[in-house]
Amino acid sequence: MPFEAVRNIVVWFLKPFRPQTKQYWRVVLLCFVAASTFWMLNALNKSYSTQTTYPIKFIYNEQQLVPVKPLPEEVLVNVTAKGWKLLRKTLRLEVQPAEIYIRNLPRNNYLLGSALRPALVNAMDGLQLNFVVTDTLSFNFDSKVTRTVPLQVDPKQKLATDGFEVSGPVKLSPDSITFVGPSTIVNKIPSPYLVRLPNTNLRESAKVEVPVNFTNQELVKANIEETEATITIKNLVQEERQLLPELVNVPQGREVTLQPASIIVRYQLFEDSVSLLNRESFKAVLNFANFNPQDSTIVPELIQKPVGVRKVTLSPQRVKVILQR
Repeated sequence: MPFEAVRNIVVWFLKPFRPQTKQYWRVVLLCFVAASTFWMLNALNKSYSTQTTYPIKFIYNEQQLVPVKPLPEEVLVNVTAKGWKLLRKTLRLEVQPAEIYIRNLPRNNYLLGSALRPALVNAMDGLQLNFVVTDTLSFNFDSKVTRTVPLQVDPKQKLATDGFEVSGPVKLSPDSITFVGPSTIVNKIPSPYLVRLPNTNLRESAKVEVPVNFTNQELVKANIEETEATITIKNLVQEERQLLPELVNVPQGREVTLQPASIIVRYQLFEDSVSLLNRESFKAVLNFANFNPQDSTIVPELIQKPVGVRKVTLSPQRVKVILQR
């Protein structure tokens, strides 16, 4: 077909749509909007049956009960209603949720869908409930309890750097914490509740802010987030001395030779206690009841030491014993 003939056909087809005035397309648009509006209004005035969700709300005593997991917020239902009502429900405009009352700690952690019907019917405005699609509604409530436990710095945490040590107990302020939450969780919290310092290797006395961390914070609340630890740090001095062990339970009629004859006791003490230490208070024994015949040795035991010493060690760890007639 010649190009000119094709062009004439296209021009003939589009000629009715050619605007005669500047307002032509505005009039066309207004007509389209009016037709669409009438169609939509007509559709919204009709009744429809459909499956949709409907909001629910649990009503319970928040001073006595606490949900252990998030509560369901809606159920699936089949309803019949005019389009206006369904549109309002979809847009959540003035939709009253169905109220489910939990008066005491439930024996069961579920409700059958059929049991929800009265609450749904009372809440639905303009919606006819045909049936509840949701078969079972699951939830989990627990009793809410309040429990106060003492705080304590973890004894396994080393606070001072080498050559220094904590003197006396670490004081915490506040020295206790109160938890509020589900009884199954709160009652399992250990007492005392241990906290750990964020910084260690201390070389001098200090006051340190200590965070109080715990799990299940979405369910359990505490009255404090941190406590202040007052720590006294003192310098340690290393000392050692020779000690003649006392022989115990020596076989009768036997002479004993020790190799070595004396042992070395090494210990640490605070620098400000050096002049006060009674160094004659150390006492070690070799108990022949613990004699090892395989290597003829006895492990020395320290049975007495002066107050204030720490990290005491004995050398050698085994003493060679020679028994003679």
